[in-house]
Amino acid sequence: MTRRDIPNLITLLRLLLLAPFVLFLLDGKYAVALLVFAVAGISDGIDGYLARGHGWSTPLGAILDPVADKLLMATSYLTLGWLQLIPLWIVVLVIGRDLIILGGALAYTHLVKRPEMAPSRISKFNTAAQIIFMLSVLTALSGVDLPHWWVRAWLAIMVTTTVWSGSDYVWRWSNRALREHKEQRG
Repeated sequence: MTRRDIPNLITLLRLLLLAPFVLFLLDGKYAVALLVFAVAGISDGIDGYLARGHGWSTPLGAILDPVADKLLMATSYLTLGWLQLIPLWIVVLVIGRDLIILGGALAYTHLVKRPEMAPSRISKFNTAAQIIFMLSVLTALSGVDLPHWWVRAWLAIMVTTTVWSGSDYVWRWSNRALREHKEQRG
């Protein structure tokens, strides 16, 4: 094992935290679930800092890190939706956006070429909004009395940025595919 492997090990830890996170939610141990979610979030920041800041990026990490992030978010939204602690439409919106992006990337790969994925600013902000909303919900479920407006505000921000970033991906990649198609024919 080398230093270069440390970010990937941290990412694997984040993946291993998924099962206890879900189990704590299912058992109604929301404060512990919040702690696990927070540790997973902090680990994402640490592995990213080490990979980019120290040049310890690897091809495996380039795949594992976003997969771990998406699995954490999908798992948290799906589980809270299953438990009816957040409305189903929120789950459909968050998961639907990711499925549309994944479907678009697969179609682009099949029809044009393998895309070089780089998240847009709105997509990065959307990820932050989804995390803050989830942290707010988990904090409230843990018994912390958050101001009602706080959760509502982050819900509105999260919904807006989810729709905006999903639309942005569809627009940008559709236009890119049309340009590529024209260049291939022209």
